[in-house]
Amino acid sequence: MRKFILALSLISASLPAFAQTYPNQPIKLVIPFAAGGPSDVLARGFAPKLGENLGQPIIIENKPGAGANLAAEYVANSKPDGYTLFLMMVGTQAINETLYKKLNYNLIKDFAPVSLVGSSSLMFVATPSAPFKTIPELISYAKANPGKVNFGSSGAGTPLHLGGELFNTQAGTDILHVPYKGAAPALTDVLGGQIQTALVGTPAALPYVKSGKLTALGVTSLKRSPNAPEIPAISEYLPKFEVELVYAIVAPADTPKAVVDKLNSQLTSVLNNPEIKSQLNSKGFEVVTSTPHQLSDYIKSEVAKWGPIVKKSGASAE
Repeated sequence: MRKFILALSLISASLPAFAQTYPNQPIKLVIPFAAGGPSDVLARGFAPKLGENLGQPIIIENKPGAGANLAAEYVANSKPDGYTLFLMMVGTQAINETLYKKLNYNLIKDFAPVSLVGSSSLMFVATPSAPFKTIPELISYAKANPGKVNFGSSGAGTPLHLGGELFNTQAGTDILHVPYKGAAPALTDVLGGQIQTALVGTPAALPYVKSGKLTALGVTSLKRSPNAPEIPAISEYLPKFEVELVYAIVAPADTPKAVVDKLNSQLTSVLNNPEIKSQLNSKGFEVVTSTPHQLSDYIKSEVAKWGPIVKKSGASAE
């Protein structure tokens, strides 16, 4: 027993020392989507400065596939030493908890939250020829013409699809979902008038709205987007309506608290750097930081929020 207690004491004593020397090798930041996508752009916007502050490079590793589950499982099974991190889209992972019948990881149990990083809103857009120009007009028209209005998304079970289902639930409408293999094809078809509306990322939609090729019905953030303050938030008509693409960094579960705290501190410092913040804002992101505990609570709330919506939508994946 004395040997066991001594061993525990030695391990406990070594943790602060480990945190003091951390990091002493490059850190891998795993991205669940392909290079060039929003997650990748966001990561490359702050990773170099974070590496500079930590004294070790941040290596971006893209692991797309299986609806972001490939990357999540990889990180969940990595050594909990702070050298493998995961930049996840919280809504996507929260949706996957219900969408997939079987996952080889648990979003709440298998990760150590580090910090929120940023967010970007979606935009509900319509083809200019549609008989509605605002959210109230869309709701009135959809109720008066059941089954005659549709919306495109990047695919069944995605935040864009379920954002539309959330809209239906809160507005009391039955707008039909048209799934696409990605947001770009949905955007193309609403531009061409093949579908009437679509939920797409604000950064992608905004140039077409400004050129008059699309009508902006509203943004899905709780407040108006700083990048498009003239466009109303849907929550102005449907209180508490909110769908945001929120990004966060997590580590494998059991990563030492001292390491998590050090990462959180450096991330907060980097993301609040005026130059970094301005750069990310220009790309359509709003910087958001948090404590590990706040991120933990947010992840749990997102799982609870999306579970019933996924079930109601009937979407599922193997």
